[in-house]
Amino acid sequence: MLNFVKKNKALTILGGLTLTAVVAAPVMAQRNPAYAAARASGAIGEKPDGYLGYVNAPSPAIKALVEDINIKRKAAYTRKAQETNSTVEQFAFTSGCNLIMRTSAGEKYQTPSGGWETRSGSAPTRDARCP
Repeated sequence: MLNFVKKNKALTILGGLTLTAVVAAPVMAQRNPAYAAARASGAIGEKPDGYLGYVNAPSPAIKALVEDINIKRKAAYTRKAQETNSTVEQFAFTSGCNLIMRTSAGEKYQTPSGGWETRSGSAPTRDARCP
């Protein structure tokens, strides 16, 4: 089990590893109007594992968009995991915690139980292991 400590907007796994949120892939995706529209419509949402998921059966265009973003996220997580001597899964999970926390009201996210919720004005329901 991982233990996390929040420190200066970075996350530190006890033992000295610092994990920063991977922002390159999400920032680039946000420039894509199709991505913004899919998020706003509730067709896609953030998952606890650090990847985007389909809330409903996706159209071919949305499926291609999400697959492309998830491939880019995995590449970024892999690089960052190597830099921090963590696993890709650990880094992706921590990023998933952060990405869910950064969802806006009205956007979808997946709860630890696997259900999809729409973010309200309050904090999202996240995995107990999230920092």
